[in-house]
Amino acid sequence: MSFEISKTHSLLAQAMDYRAARQDMISSNIANADTPYYKPRDISFQDALIAQKNELYDKEKPKLQMARTNSRDLEPKSESNTVKPTLFFRDGHMARNDGNSVDIDVETTEMSKNSIMFNAIVMANKKDAAIFKSVIDASAKVN
Repeated sequence: MSFEISKTHSLLAQAMDYRAARQDMISSNIANADTPYYKPRDISFQDALIAQKNELYDKEKPKLQMARTNSRDLEPKSESNTVKPTLFFRDGHMARNDGNSVDIDVETTEMSKNSIMFNAIVMANKKDAAIFKSVIDASAKVN
């Protein structure tokens, strides 16, 4: 039997994994700042997390089923979460003479923003766990 603390717990864990992967990607971009013809890479996962959130929180809503009046009618498409994080090359910066387009200022800014978001997710996870801990502590005091 699986025990789920809350719906947001798995979503927060997935968001932390994506943020950690993005931090690694940005670090790789900085490490390759002097590599000829290197293009900076990035990862976009907001759409994947939004789709995951919608799937988690919209399950309780009743879905209207399509009526089939004839056996030859087409089957309705099943909804599935096929949105995945996408890897892309961050473009739009002037390439240097060696073809490298890594901008250290952009990379350090993105790393700082990603680090702040990672820390915010960690704090949200701690708050989520603290709520359940307080409930357990309060129920232990009840005779």
